[in-house]
Amino acid sequence: MHSPHFRLASFALLVVLLAGGAACSNENPDEIRQRTAEATATARRDTQAVVEGVKEGMGRQSAVNINKASREDLLTLPGITDHEADRIIAARPFADTHDLVRRHLLSEDQYSRIHDRIIAGH
Repeated sequence: MHSPHFRLASFALLVVLLAGGAACSNENPDEIRQRTAEATATARRDTQAVVEGVKEGMGRQSAVNINKASREDLLTLPGITDHEADRIIAARPFADTHDLVRRHLLSEDQYSRIHDRIIAGH
C-alpha cells in the first residue's frame, strides 16, 4: 500500500499532466479550462480523503492497549502515575476499558481524561 505522501504527490502530478496535456492539444481554451478545473477538483477531493485517512490512522496508532502496554506507554497517558500504571499491569486482562473504573483502579474523572486514548485489545 502506498504512503499518503506518495498518493498526494501522485495526485499533484496528475493535475500537472492533465493541464500540460491539454495545453499541447488542439482543444479550445474553454475545454482546457474545464478539464483543468475537473482535474483540480478531483485532486482536491482525493487529497482531502488522504488527509482524513492519515488523521484516522494516527488516532488509532496513538491508542494505548491497556492489556499489552508497557509501563512506560501507560505513563504517557494524562494523569497516570507510576503507582496506577503498576496497578493496571497487575490487574490484567481487561474485558473493556471501563474495567479500570469498575475495578477501582481509576476514578471516573481519571478515566474520562484518557478513555479516548485507550483500548482493551487482546
